[in-house]
Amino acid sequence: MSEIIQDYLKSIQTYAPLSFDDEQDLARRWKDHKDRAALNVLMQSYLRLVVKVAMGFKGYGLPADELIQEGNIGLLQAINRFDPDKGFRLSTYAMWWIKAQIQEYILNNWSMVKIGTSGTQKKLFFNLRRLKNQVLGDTATHLTEDSIKRIAAELDVNPAEVVRMDQRLRHGDESLNVQLGDDDEGGSEWQDFLVEKRPNQEEIYGRMQLSRQNKRRLEEALGLLSDRERAILIARRLRDAAETPTLEELSQDFGISRERVRQLEERAFKKVQEHMVAATAH
Repeated sequence: MSEIIQDYLKSIQTYAPLSFDDEQDLARRWKDHKDRAALNVLMQSYLRLVVKVAMGFKGYGLPADELIQEGNIGLLQAINRFDPDKGFRLSTYAMWWIKAQIQEYILNNWSMVKIGTSGTQKKLFFNLRRLKNQVLGDTATHLTEDSIKRIAAELDVNPAEVVRMDQRLRHGDESLNVQLGDDDEGGSEWQDFLVEKRPNQEEIYGRMQLSRQNKRRLEEALGLLSDRERAILIARRLRDAAETPTLEELSQDFGISRERVRQLEERAFKKVQEHMVAATAH
């Protein structure tokens, strides 16, 4: 584990867990009043949960800091959608969003091969290795016809899908020490021709610093807006596409015309953009 990640883990240990009542109060303050102080406390209190989930996916070859960052995005999505009136703990609700965000990131960034995002492909990608080890043991490499059928039945997928995914996953397990050419002594290995594309520690740290700076600048910019401008901008520009309300919906919510909503959105976006540009220049 890198020194940067270790330092990060130490820093988040200072955030105390929340009681159920405190969590409910903070969640209502964020849901009803968009109290950013409440949001910050909720986020900080569950950063350790994000790390725990992210570490469960470290075997897929992606940097731990990137998995943690994606998990934090999932946590924020969970907080934005959490309804305290249903009586559940945020941790129970957030677990799904954190996992989903990390899994989506892995599927989109797994360096060896692009994996599709259908339900069947996700199930196979994240479960095939475990089931293969259960059926054949840790040392097995090739699935038998019987084992293919058992795994397909377990995951409720077509056996042909199991075969295809197994081939794609096994392709990445070939030895980097395979000799190229006929010369067994002193010849070149496959790994000699591979280019290291992952960023070094300085680049990772720089990216994390830039991400923190941009987040802080965005929070500062949002603080310059009126409550209505901020609510409209967040709804229209900072949500997933599927969750973005229409101008008509917002016009009904605020009791103003669609054109007025559009004007407020554009004005708010311009203010945020100008602040971000000015902050970056200094």
